[in-house]
Amino acid sequence: MSLDRPLPVRRVPPSGGVPDDDGAWYLRIPAVRQVLTDGWDLDAVTVLVGENGAGKSTLVEALALSRDMGPEGGSIGSRHSTRPSEAELTFRLERDIGAGRFGFFLRAETMHSFYTYLEENPGSRPEPRFHEMSHGESFLSLVGDRMFKPGLYLLDEPEAALSFTGCLALLAHLHDLVTTSPAQVVLSTHSPILAALPGAAIWEVGEWGMRRCDWEDLDLVQRWRGFLDDPRRYLRHVID
Repeated sequence: MSLDRPLPVRRVPPSGGVPDDDGAWYLRIPAVRQVLTDGWDLDAVTVLVGENGAGKSTLVEALALSRDMGPEGGSIGSRHSTRPSEAELTFRLERDIGAGRFGFFLRAETMHSFYTYLEENPGSRPEPRFHEMSHGESFLSLVGDRMFKPGLYLLDEPEAALSFTGCLALLAHLHDLVTTSPAQVVLSTHSPILAALPGAAIWEVGEWGMRRCDWEDLDLVQRWRGFLDDPRRYLRHVID
């Protein structure tokens, strides 16, 4: 999505080389090595898709850490932590002058503990009662409560809690967010619905590293189409 406005993260510049003798596990991920070696240009909406273990969450987490967001979710300056397991990977970020400085990281796998953190550390205003909502309702409530002003919004596989209509509701909210305010969204997902965010720059992540891809050409989309056209053909391979 090309919008004439400043972005909180315009580019991740190259780090100046990747040492071959470094034992860090994340350097074995082709997408991470590509970003460190070649850099990465981000758009107003950037979507990452790919198989488990391809590096999507590692890249989103590194962006969060680079903007001082808690690796388990939260806004800039969040210190919520239960069991530190994040990669010690951060990027040098290039931002545009005048871009919003707010930021929030929604990480699906840690939201339950994040709700508890909010309950135990109340701010200046009452929080929604997230634990009394369904899984999907709490996600959408958090999005509406935290993602509404200029800034950087990072989402890691938010579809984990959402139904078909929930994904559509999130897509509509994110689209409104970036088109009505100078906000930026970076999203990793396994959902063809969320990958269809209008105007998104889609990066397919895999053993090749990262490559720009049109929605209709994504392996994710083609496999879902094949399954929905003939589920029995797919299930024969799985069940038999």
